[in-house]
Amino acid sequence: MDIDWGALAGVFGVSLGITVVVVVMFALGLAAWARAGHEEPAPDVSRGRHQKVAVVTAVLCFAACLAVAAYGIDLIVPG
Repeated sequence: MDIDWGALAGVFGVSLGITVVVVVMFALGLAAWARAGHEEPAPDVSRGRHQKVAVVTAVLCFAACLAVAAYGIDLIVPG
């Protein structure tokens, strides 16, 4: 049995990188969702365009996380 250490390191590096990207995107989505006022509303926060931009940012971040997860499942499950 021969192990291709270069390929193993490549798979490890890509997996680690994608994991970090997904965690950061999810954290940014949560921060944008909170900024949009979907938790407790702050008394000094004005509503309007900033709220819409924050909601769109949160949805895009969550959609990116979902897309990565769906692609990973597609790779694993034979079809």
